[in-house]
Amino acid sequence: MTEVTVTACVSFGSNIGDRYATLAGAYTAFCAHPQIEPLAPSRLFETAPVGGPGGQGRFLNTVLKISSSLSPHDLLARCMAVEQDFQRERKIRWDARTLDLDILLYGDQIIATADLEVPHPRMHQRRFVLVPLADVAADMTHPILHESIADLLARLPVEPGDVYPIADTWT
Repeated sequence: MTEVTVTACVSFGSNIGDRYATLAGAYTAFCAHPQIEPLAPSRLFETAPVGGPGGQGRFLNTVLKISSSLSPHDLLARCMAVEQDFQRERKIRWDARTLDLDILLYGDQIIATADLEVPHPRMHQRRFVLVPLADVAADMTHPILHESIADLLARLPVEPGDVYPIADTWT
């Protein structure tokens, strides 16, 4: 029997410690799974923190487009395991963090369970998510809003300094 693969997009972010080393290590660890094939990493972006407690440092963010035969919940488990490896602590919602991995899209599926929502519920409102996502998946369609990632991004206002590229390639 042939394994069914899905194209998915996962965001990576960090705003504590050596952000670059954390993202590079997380990328390597995440992609080491035999059922994850990296297709395209976005550029690396520095972004302003959104929500959460004040005084946080800026984030480094990127998105990885993958092909995977993992189920959505198994992919979530992989994300959480990698976060744990990099000492992710979950004390205050949207607080500063060493590493944050989120499943943004899982093919055209809509998933709404207690522990997983796909597409990511606020991604269409956040430039720090849509800018790197558009780098690798501009033509993918948001399965609830039925609009391309490029169109969703085009509608969001640009705030000075909110998102800017710092590296064209980083992996």
